[in-house]
Amino acid sequence: MQAPLPFQKKKFSDEVNYSVAVSKSIAQLGCLMRVPSSQVRIQICKCIISFYKMELPKKLLPGYQPTSADYKIQMAELGGLAETLVLSLALVENQLTEKLWVLKALQHLSNSGVNCRHMIKAQAASRLCLYLNGTDPSGQLVFRSSEILWNLLENTSKEEVVSQLSSLECIHALKEIFVDRLINGFRHYDRQLRNDLLVIATLVAENSAASMIESGFTMLLIALATFTEVKIPNPLLEGLKLTYSYEDFEMKKLLFNIIGIFSKDPHAVQLLSENDVMPALLYYVKPHKKPGFHDWSAAQYEELQLHAIAILASVAPLLVDKYLSCQANTLLLVFLEWCVGQDPFFGQGNSFHGTGGRGSKLAQMRYGLRVLKSVVSLYDDAVNLNLCDQGAISQLLEILKYAANKLEQKDDAILLEIQANILFILSVLCENDVHRKELFSYEGVHLLISFLQMDPKKLHSGLGHRRLLFSALDCLWSCVIGCYIAEDYFLEQQGIFFLLDLLALKQKSLCNIILGILSEFCDNPKTIIHISTWRGEKDQTAAKLLIQLWRQEELDLGVQRDQYGRIADVKRPIAGSFQKEQEIIPMPSSCPSFAIIEISENIRAKLYSLLCKLGFENLPGLSAKDFITLAIIRRYIDFKVGEVWSEVCTELKEEFRPIASDEETLRVISEVSENIGKMVTAYQTEVLENHHHQEIQEEEKAYTKIRAVHKQKEMVNKSWENFLTRTSNYEALKKAKRLQEKLIEASKSKSKTQNGAVHSTDIKGLGTTVGSGRLVTVESAPSQLVGRPLSAKRLPVKRVSFGAGALKRNEKS
Repeated sequence: MQAPLPFQKKKFSDEVNYSVAVSKSIAQLGCLMRVPSSQVRIQICKCIISFYKMELPKKLLPGYQPTSADYKIQMAELGGLAETLVLSLALVENQLTEKLWVLKALQHLSNSGVNCRHMIKAQAASRLCLYLNGTDPSGQLVFRSSEILWNLLENTSKEEVVSQLSSLECIHALKEIFVDRLINGFRHYDRQLRNDLLVIATLVAENSAASMIESGFTMLLIALATFTEVKIPNPLLEGLKLTYSYEDFEMKKLLFNIIGIFSKDPHAVQLLSENDVMPALLYYVKPHKKPGFHDWSAAQYEELQLHAIAILASVAPLLVDKYLSCQANTLLLVFLEWCVGQDPFFGQGNSFHGTGGRGSKLAQMRYGLRVLKSVVSLYDDAVNLNLCDQGAISQLLEILKYAANKLEQKDDAILLEIQANILFILSVLCENDVHRKELFSYEGVHLLISFLQMDPKKLHSGLGHRRLLFSALDCLWSCVIGCYIAEDYFLEQQGIFFLLDLLALKQKSLCNIILGILSEFCDNPKTIIHISTWRGEKDQTAAKLLIQLWRQEELDLGVQRDQYGRIADVKRPIAGSFQKEQEIIPMPSSCPSFAIIEISENIRAKLYSLLCKLGFENLPGLSAKDFITLAIIRRYIDFKVGEVWSEVCTELKEEFRPIASDEETLRVISEVSENIGKMVTAYQTEVLENHHHQEIQEEEKAYTKIRAVHKQKEMVNKSWENFLTRTSNYEALKKAKRLQEKLIEASKSKSKTQNGAVHSTDIKGLGTTVGSGRLVTVESAPSQLVGRPLSAKRLPVKRVSFGAGALKRNEKS
């Protein structure tokens, strides 16, 4: 490196070799700001700014070349120049010209994340914020300070910057400069700067530790957000008149957004109520009348409307009294009626809140239902009664049907969300009210059935089908169960079959809620018949499905079983691996033990409840393995009681020493539980042996049948061989003939017929051994019948139709 002409190198390695020395030299520039000379300070700032000019030096020494373009910037970062320069602001606080040059240098330095981190260490955010409302006719002070703040927010930790801006002094300064630009700013640049300051204020408002309320900034922003809608005079905004320019439109959206942020602060709720935020937001809950309504363009008004309704969903639950006094339920129901109406309206869908609503009113419907959902989630009787009295249940069912028909045409995430929200609202409104359930019953059950028939493949689509199905199941539990009219109609529509079809998918997330619904439904005596009638794939019965779910649940819990599914640990027959690892600690009686908590953490209790209602006897379609598992399920309560007693015994022995009689009682109780386990194990072994014996018997039957088939085949083959022999060997044929005649003669009766003629059954001249046709030969007849002796002429046999003869006799008669 050459001192007279710095930042030239002779070797490529010079940049690295001299980096430490160069960075320290550049860092000294910040220290030179202590020199009480305006010209020196300004020259130092110009020197720093020159680092960012990527011009090559005009003079180069022979054999030297310039350093890389960003070498000086890197050395400034390495030396921590930015931090020193921020600290030097205190030295030029009263010199405007020097202060502006320092801010200009910091503006360049703040484009680097490394420099921003150095600046944050020197509390740059709070120092710069205090300069925002400083006197400066040129306006550069505000411009450069706000620009540096933006760079700090973008290039370093936003939380740390906001933390530095959250002091009361900084918020006061931010408020004063914002009001000044709001009232006195008429230029396009002033409005942009005003909006930038509002964004910074929004970030500060997100910090719960910020003194926004104490400074009065919160009240000012709330009043500013609502003064065009409610028209209430406010001295803070006297003389303010907003235009409908793009910058004012952006400010309006920012103000709506900051109201949503204030709604998360419990201390700001009172201010929201006093400044009529509720009527201001409800102002937008109405149908579109014409394009350009209220001097906003159609697209701008739609964006403001959707934004306001979205914020209303956050504010309404906080201001329930205001919500009811403004008749918000009525406005929302009318608005939703317009959403499903035939009025010609085509949403622009340009904004974030209008996504998916282009050419329709789906975006408006979506956010309107979100407001209703947020309000009914409070379970406030006054709100829910007000909704039901206005016919909300029937109207919501119509909207649900409308959305379902739309969804059949095309799967859409917005339509799925709309349906899920409606089902949730109906669940809250109908829960614990039989009359409302009756209003829901017929049309609502029909829609629920269609949701239960959803294609299981869609549950993993990611659009929201799974949420819709869960909402439908929740609605079924809240709107149908407990009302016999709705329950009977659900059963008539084969709803239990669809629930069991879903249960057969064996998805863990679905099983718990479906089993709960089925258990509740079993209080209706007709349900058991439907469950028993159901058949799944491969003719699977409901009982077999429940037992399979039990085995899968025990496998997930790590319950010990042997290779045949029998109990492996008779002392703790149903305890999972995690439960066994837990140490038993004495706890107050108000705190449930692990054995009790475990009941609600898996589905075994619901499976036991269902099988109890189905009965443990005469269950069809079960295998021996199923009967082995069924024996455990049948004793689930006994085993669970044994677990609780085991915990009681352990807790007692840790803190007390039982007397002899109590200790004997505890021992007997423990033995009873263990004996039940041994008894179940013995029964399981008996079932296994019976099954094995049955398998052996079935195997023997199968072999007997196989032997009979083989013997039959042998006889057929032997008969065929004899036939071939007779037909191919005349001597063999004669021999067979003689044997046949001998057998025929032997089969004849030995007793002589008295006073009767004996007729021969042989056909003369026949040379076959197979059965012959029918032939009758009349050898003699009494002469008194024919008047003369018959000749020995052989007559051919004629076939007589007895049916025809009988018919002729009937005709003659």
